[in-house]
Amino acid sequence: MAMLECFLFPCLSDNYGVLIHDPDTGETASVDAPDSDAVIAAAEQTGWSLTHILCTHHHADHTQGIAALKKKYECTVIGPGGEADKIADLDVSVGEGDTIAIGNNTAAIYETPGHTLGHIAYWFKDSALLFAGDTLFAMGCGRVFEGSYEQMWSSLSKLAALPPETKVYCGHEYTLSNARFAASVDPGNTALAERLAEIEALREEGKPTIPTTIEKELATNPFLRAKEPSLQASLGMEDADPAAVFAEVRRRKDAA
Repeated sequence: MAMLECFLFPCLSDNYGVLIHDPDTGETASVDAPDSDAVIAAAEQTGWSLTHILCTHHHADHTQGIAALKKKYECTVIGPGGEADKIADLDVSVGEGDTIAIGNNTAAIYETPGHTLGHIAYWFKDSALLFAGDTLFAMGCGRVFEGSYEQMWSSLSKLAALPPETKVYCGHEYTLSNARFAASVDPGNTALAERLAEIEALREEGKPTIPTTIEKELATNPFLRAKEPSLQASLGMEDADPAAVFAEVRRRKDAA
């Protein structure tokens, strides 16, 4: 079985689109649909024909291209059952414990509420790929719009437990601002300081900072490090409940 091929492309002001392609069968999915024109251009550039759309959550900058793409390709739209009433043109509703397939590659569905209540992520174990939407970002996480801080911490903890080599694709290019904030709350983290320098260099060259990996995020993402004594100490929250530490980090990021 061949592993999935990925094609990353920027769209809108700071979104990323991703096409994933099974070379054995030719099946191709767009992870979310931020901009139909950008997805079509990516499909034409790669020579892949869209068969599926994998939605992570209902926000317009992830769904507004669905109708045009479905009309053009007659593709199957898969998305969170918990948000089926908010996503038009949804064909298949999925939730925790379900699986979906793109060609010969199967993804496990993880419910990751917090950013939105029905948010889901797709983990393709054999290809070591995670499509996290707006739950987990490179060195950051999504704002907690609909859920609670406790829900978001639980969701992030679920993703953090995936194999360290897992490549993580997220929905936005927020990494530089995330990294600068991370350095402010976790100043003694040498791995973080090194990664910040790398990210600054990438962005100066106009290059993307994703995919990242679970291993990198565990080492440098303060939203995954709420159990770490060094981070707790820098916040003045030694031995605090990790969910409370996470909430404090998220509140500080919101106010930054």
